[in-house]
Amino acid sequence: MNVQFYGAAGTVTGSCYLVTTEHCRFLVDCGLFQGSKILKELNYGDFPFESQEIDFVLLTHAHIDHSGLIPKLFKKGFHGNVYATKATKELCSVVLPDSGHIQEMEVERKNRKLARSGGTTLEPIYTAEDARNCMKYFKSCNYEEQFEVAPGVLVKYYDAGHILGSAMIKLVIKDEGVERKVVFSGDVGNTDAAIVEDPTKIKEADVVIMESTYGNRYHIETENKLDALARVVKQTMQKGGNLVIPSFAVERTQDLVYYLKIMKDNGKLPPVDIYIDSPMAVEATKVFMQNPECFDDEVSGIIKGKDAASLFTGEDIHYVLSTEESIALNKVKSGAIIISASGMADAGRIKHHLKHNLWRPECTVLFVGYQAEGTLGRRILDGEDTVRIHGEQIAVNATVERIDDFSAHADQEGLLEWLKGFEKAPSQVILVHGEEEALDTLQRLIVSDLKIATKIAEFGMIYDLKMEEPVTREMERLAVAVTSAAMVASKIEPSLAQAFMLIKDNILLQAKQRCDTKVLQRLLAQLAEIERELRRVG
Repeated sequence: MNVQFYGAAGTVTGSCYLVTTEHCRFLVDCGLFQGSKILKELNYGDFPFESQEIDFVLLTHAHIDHSGLIPKLFKKGFHGNVYATKATKELCSVVLPDSGHIQEMEVERKNRKLARSGGTTLEPIYTAEDARNCMKYFKSCNYEEQFEVAPGVLVKYYDAGHILGSAMIKLVIKDEGVERKVVFSGDVGNTDAAIVEDPTKIKEADVVIMESTYGNRYHIETENKLDALARVVKQTMQKGGNLVIPSFAVERTQDLVYYLKIMKDNGKLPPVDIYIDSPMAVEATKVFMQNPECFDDEVSGIIKGKDAASLFTGEDIHYVLSTEESIALNKVKSGAIIISASGMADAGRIKHHLKHNLWRPECTVLFVGYQAEGTLGRRILDGEDTVRIHGEQIAVNATVERIDDFSAHADQEGLLEWLKGFEKAPSQVILVHGEEEALDTLQRLIVSDLKIATKIAEFGMIYDLKMEEPVTREMERLAVAVTSAAMVASKIEPSLAQAFMLIKDNILLQAKQRCDTKVLQRLLAQLAEIERELRRVG
């Protein structure tokens, strides 16, 4: 009974965890790697496991870094079911074919260059058709309804409050007489998000595998996020330029349209045309309209007695589908808000809009979501003077703005508050889905503030879920050994005994954090030697 980490381990993207029990092998998530060229190369290689040996997939949500390699899994021989919430299933029917189409277009463009230079041509990871074909294997499940997915494996989905249909997954695994409760946090959402519910608090778990995207940051803004958005819109319109917003097609785009519409209706924004230039975002918005049961109470109250479409439509809101319409947008020189995918500006139509607006001082580029290391969005945000887009160097003369509070990820405070919500603290937290600084910072805080043993996952790391039992026994022996050494020390010097007891908790915590019985046994031997020496001196 173990979990092996094959993605989002030491990095943010590519979420993928292999769980093995005596009866089955399954994945939690199977996501696309995004960011640097080195990370992206991982998408093209073989999986580090045999696809045909995987029995099923449990999917937390539809974002591409969690779902994006599922079509490849089928292409490589997987033939099981993919379990997800209804909204996630519907969003994946939009997101995955779009991902396949983008890969086809990118490979086609690269192959033209390779053909001219005599290089070996590439094959897309999967096609749009591959993605559409795998959707028949998706099975819907409801929040907080437990079901047995395999002998000895019970599953329950909880609302993660991250995007429409996003979930945390709780597993109860019984293996060779041992039972373990394991929670995969998925991506933990912000509280008071625009449309979806707040993240659910789960009562108990033995092990929590937890995201850490913003483990080192607070979403603290010098001004309210809506005031900040209104300011950026007004300033850009006054300068006579366009406001270009790279935005994730799922959730972030819908949140932005919702907020912009409310502010326009309330007279807080000047007349301005809003263009949503992303076929995937257009289709995803339709999924939102079809799933109002996922909305929080505030939004449900707003649309009471109305069609959910009223949240995202208006005479100044334009949804762009065709390539011709998208190209025509590049001729708009002023007075427009252009929201386009991808959210990290690494692919899709947003690259064209940046190419036509980034060099113009009167324009503004606004980032409202996480930008992974190595992405075009991150390079712009980090202040590069020029960036390469479609083979051309583009000067960064536009104003670059950032509003973190639109993020669908909980910040450091939100992550710690969610973890504090367990009625019985887990015995182990394993951190995933974060960059180095975020992982280190969050680990330190969980250990120091919550007194929970915390590991940082490494790619390929295997965590033995049954190891907790022998470790617990060794921990008990270690606690007795520390106390015994302290009692001997008290006969020599009372302050020395006090020092032993002060470090006792930290010794135990650090030892348990390693979850290694050999380490504990070495500590026991060292403590025994210290006690013998203390007795000799005494």
